[in-house]
Amino acid sequence: MKKSIVLVALLSLMTLGNKVSAQSISGAGATFPEPFYNAAFASYERAAHAKVTYGGIGSGGGIRSLKDKIVDFGASDAFLTNQELREMPAPIVHIPTCSGAVVVAYNLPGVKQIKLTPTVLASIFLGQIRNWNHPALRKLNPGVRFPNKEITVVHRSDGSGTTNMFTDYLTKVNKVWHSKVGAGKTVNWPVGVGAKGNPGVAGAIHQTQGSIGYIGSEYAFAQREPSALIQNKAGKFIKATVASTSAAGKGKIPADTRVMLTNSSAPTAYPIAGFTWLIIYKDQAYNNRSFAQAQATLKLIDWMVSRNAQALAVKTNYAPLPAGVAARAKAILRTVTYKGKRILK
Repeated sequence: MKKSIVLVALLSLMTLGNKVSAQSISGAGATFPEPFYNAAFASYERAAHAKVTYGGIGSGGGIRSLKDKIVDFGASDAFLTNQELREMPAPIVHIPTCSGAVVVAYNLPGVKQIKLTPTVLASIFLGQIRNWNHPALRKLNPGVRFPNKEITVVHRSDGSGTTNMFTDYLTKVNKVWHSKVGAGKTVNWPVGVGAKGNPGVAGAIHQTQGSIGYIGSEYAFAQREPSALIQNKAGKFIKATVASTSAAGKGKIPADTRVMLTNSSAPTAYPIAGFTWLIIYKDQAYNNRSFAQAQATLKLIDWMVSRNAQALAVKTNYAPLPAGVAARAKAILRTVTYKGKRILK
């Protein structure tokens, strides 16, 4: 069933891809930044008189779609590893578009705020803490009246950059998680139930009392579900906000922008945060694409890292790129070619 849904989405994109003109651009991938992308693409369509079609099918689906060359760009919250880069049919580049937070949302009627340490958070997702009335939770949250109720863990069922960001964090902060589960877009979950996409996980949490799961912050806001304060590396309990997410992204980044921002040492940083990227082929002359199509794709992505688009990121509760990262993104875009010749000046 899941494969069928993905196939239908991809076939739809393929159909659109066969009809593309210079003003019609298609992409697919991460659901984590989808609210920002929907707002930004709509704004771009009005300003540039272009048509942008985006399918939120998860980061894994976005990478596969670009690999199969059925979209103009893929989108992923997880950068491609060196091995994944070697498996692509041609070199690609990563363009960061914003950063966002993965929050730990829960459904406990009457409980508006809880605190979680890295150890307690990992213990819940390892299945070592199974009841909300556990002593470790009561000790961390004096004054909170936890119900004697089983914890239902909700996780992603599809290949997900959000999962990669969350499990990357757990791998850094918990040795048991590191040895038994590890990090990735998909992992073998010790406990819990799966749901597709950030909207699916958010919906499952909203419908299940006693549940807890990880989702992009915007989805928790939309469902009005509370999220936990997470203890960061400096020992402070931090709420996910635009400011605390931005604090995680202000360090040094590598030239290709492939970096995880989780477990930042910045004192005010929310610890489960990271960039999300658009990915494209470094040479755009593939699959009989025209120069005009390649140019339209790059102009869109160049606009995504502009001030106007970054302002929309803030309005949709994502953190804008630091100025240095935006400049790096624009520089990378100007290395992209069509038959060896640069497209953007």
